[in-house]
Amino acid sequence: MTRRLRLVILFMLFLQACGVNASTPTSTPTLIPTATLTPSPTPSPLATLLPTITPTPLPAVSRVLIVTFDGLRPDAIAAAGMTNVLSLMQSGAYTLRAQTINPSLTLPAHASMLTGTCPAKHIVRWNEYVPENGFALGADIFDLAHASGLRTVLVAGKEKLRQVTEPGSTDFFGFIDVTDKIKDITTLENMAIEQIREGFGLMLMHFPDGDLAGHEYGWMSPGQLRAYKRDDDSFGLLLEVMKSRGMYDDTLIIVTSDHGGHDTTHGTELPGDMTIPWVVSGPRIAPGELQTQVYIMDTAATIAFALGLPIPADWDGAPVYEAFGMPYDASRAGGCPGVTP
Repeated sequence: MTRRLRLVILFMLFLQACGVNASTPTSTPTLIPTATLTPSPTPSPLATLLPTITPTPLPAVSRVLIVTFDGLRPDAIAAAGMTNVLSLMQSGAYTLRAQTINPSLTLPAHASMLTGTCPAKHIVRWNEYVPENGFALGADIFDLAHASGLRTVLVAGKEKLRQVTEPGSTDFFGFIDVTDKIKDITTLENMAIEQIREGFGLMLMHFPDGDLAGHEYGWMSPGQLRAYKRDDDSFGLLLEVMKSRGMYDDTLIIVTSDHGGHDTTHGTELPGDMTIPWVVSGPRIAPGELQTQVYIMDTAATIAFALGLPIPADWDGAPVYEAFGMPYDASRAGGCPGVTP
């Protein structure tokens, strides 16, 4: 055996001793893939700019102010230049075709407005101050508000409005009636301003002058329109006091009337007597003209809804849900028997 052959044999034996097959590899070499750089997802610019969406709570209604301009027909608002009422119409929800009750008289109409019922239930059909007749029957909005702990106020330009609710349901009742020929030491405006400063949960402010001027000069006469303009200016003073005391933004304000009128009278079923304005402005209100047919009894129910008070089952009125941005019910029945809008 040559030297060269012996070296080859020794080399083969060495490889076998090391466990290596020189002719066939025992395993397939592991392949290392070529590195591919995949960029990390880049956030969308919108995703970095848009904040997390959280539900916005509805603004709270801390109190309600009802303002009634006695005898106010809807067409008198613009004709008289009632700028404060017009401003609330622009910022709130309104209708110029709301309907009152029959008889379209001050005391029965205010009773329906506050008790949420037709005259057949509250039984107030008289229109003078008759203390022996008592008070409107049924639970009215002042009863509900007072029972819930709210301070209740009624400031009126006619003493007979005392009979729409029992004295125990109002923390303050005051009136200045120019027809009683008594010299009052203050004005209706000053009385109302003082009560606003005291604070309230529910307040009714009644302006009588337009009705009194209508009976004297006629409905829509220059004399009546001047009276409504003066009352609107007084209303503006009340609003300024509320704003100065930080009360305006969380107050729901309802502006309406008890009846309209024609010639120098009212009380009939004529459209001029029966049609009234209805304006609501403040927290949670969706601005715009209402499609809902509103009735005077709906005022009490709307206030109860806004304040979270229970609505009595026997009330004829219903909340004007459309004013709060909810769909209106075109088939909704309402009103009192014999009243057709």
